Amino acid sequence: MQREIVLDTETTGLDARRGDRLIEIGCLELVNRIPSGQEFHRFINPEDREVHPDAEAVHGISTGFLKDKPSFAAVAGDFLAFIGDAALVIHNASFDIGFINMELERAGRLPIGVERLIDTLVLARRKHPAGPNSLDALCKRYGIDNSKRVKHGALMDSALLAEVYVELLGERQARLVLGQQSAPAALAGAGGILAARPRPAPLPTRLTPDAEALHRAFVETLGQDAIWRRYMDGAREMS
Repeated sequence: MQREIVLDTETTGLDARRGDRLIEIGCLELVNRIPSGQEFHRFINPEDREVHPDAEAVHGISTGFLKDKPSFAAVAGDFLAFIGDAALVIHNASFDIGFINMELERAGRLPIGVERLIDTLVLARRKHPAGPNSLDALCKRYGIDNSKRVKHGALMDSALLAEVYVELLGERQARLVLGQQSAPAALAGAGGILAARPRPAPLPTRLTPDAEALHRAFVETLGQDAIWRRYMDGAREMS
């Protein structure tokens, strides 16, 4: 089983190093590149930081709306439990992980390592070097309906990004898993024919001596050139 977490955030502004804070985090789980239905979503009180008007114009989240929301420290345990040790799929990952790690540090938690990140912006630039490669542009390129995305929102953007991610990998049709072995590994040769497994015990024969005698008598009536006669003569030589 391959588990990945698609993740997006919203913030008070653009620079975590200058005091901007995380205000929304949305995650959804992919299992073998298929959404499992498991989600994590929280609005977060930025405490001592106001939401910049330019940021509010993008995501529509106001300082007043966040006043009664929990701090990041209060939700950090649930967030870390949800993501576990899974790879994190993020569009422009350095931005989001910069804010998340800043909040984790404030909460006395260990940062998330960059080795866990899958940056879909990097994937998109490799696949479509001429761009554009914003989330909206990629949705348009791949025919993904983003008409409800009037404002940015962490959970909605994660759902859209999950579809974009599968398209970027060329895996719209998710892999079929057969026990511990995926279907491509079980296919024999380029023809795509499923390799047969040997039967653990041979089936008992249903050929009776009487039926065999009747068959031999019938073959005798077919003449010396009958194919069955060649087969039966060969069988006698081997016995």
